[in-house]
Amino acid sequence: MTEIETEVLIIGAGPVGLFSVFELGQLGIKSCVIDSLDIVGGQCSSLYPEKPIFDIPGFPEISAEQLIINLENQIKPFKPKLFLGEKVEKISIKSDKFFVYTSKNKLVISKCILIAAGNGAFGPNKPPLKNITDFEEKSIFYHITDKSIFKNKRIAIAGGGDSAADWAIELSSIAEKIFFIHRRQKLRAAPNSVKKLYSLEKRKKVEMIIPFQVDSIKGLNGKLESLVVKDLSNAKKILPVDFFLPFFGLSSDLGPIKDWELEIEKNLLKIDPSTCQTSTDGIYAIGDVCTYPGKLKLILTGFSEAAVAAHSCYKRLFPDKVLHFEYSTTSGIKKI
Repeated sequence: MTEIETEVLIIGAGPVGLFSVFELGQLGIKSCVIDSLDIVGGQCSSLYPEKPIFDIPGFPEISAEQLIINLENQIKPFKPKLFLGEKVEKISIKSDKFFVYTSKNKLVISKCILIAAGNGAFGPNKPPLKNITDFEEKSIFYHITDKSIFKNKRIAIAGGGDSAADWAIELSSIAEKIFFIHRRQKLRAAPNSVKKLYSLEKRKKVEMIIPFQVDSIKGLNGKLESLVVKDLSNAKKILPVDFFLPFFGLSSDLGPIKDWELEIEKNLLKIDPSTCQTSTDGIYAIGDVCTYPGKLKLILTGFSEAAVAAHSCYKRLFPDKVLHFEYSTTSGIKKI
């Protein structure tokens, strides 16, 4: 078992979790981050990287993907350890320290835990297809990190939301062809995106396979050869494809956090908004995972809570040390 010691363990590598690294770093606090997804950015990266966000101060418009890139650059001076594709499985408390065991045989020892897990530990909603695991991360992907692999390829994209529509539009410029599969006539995606999809269909870059759903997959050694889809009458079509991208959203669950004896209200962690501390000393929660009277579920709110929680962590880590508050314009970027 690999043992890591840090001052604050952050659970969740979404935008709020990443910004926590910065706020802690500015106070000279070391942190590491763990996330069940194998990329940073949470929903911003996995569900809607191309979607614009309009309520980030100083940015009239910024894509979710660019926001995450900016946050990654912002925390680089603090050199946080990132443990991705990994879940927290068990936690114990000894001598005022937290001992956190992960799904990849790691033990993280910290004085504080900062939960920034969104609505919980996210994972993709997978289509119920036989042998799908044989093709995952080879020719079936639930999120995209390198779109160049789809150049001149035939791609099937399934889903009716913004993520499916956005990626179909984005990849249509490099793919040989895209099959867009949805089981209903009406798509949930933004009207402008739907309009673009049908425009691409007229140019024969996208073929709308509606209303159909994926019935089975065929291929060998992780390499897809075709998808079989069926309509409501069980009439079937065979689609020759190189890649399959199912975008059915993410499932979320507080998972083992539910067993930590923290006070929970409607599947959210109750906190004191003046400190962001949960019902357990030393465990804090910020962002969409927490609740209190008047809580607004905005990235903006989560960023503010990250600052509050960081200062609370400082008081716990250094109870005998006076913190002289400084604005970043005065202090600059601190180094750990």
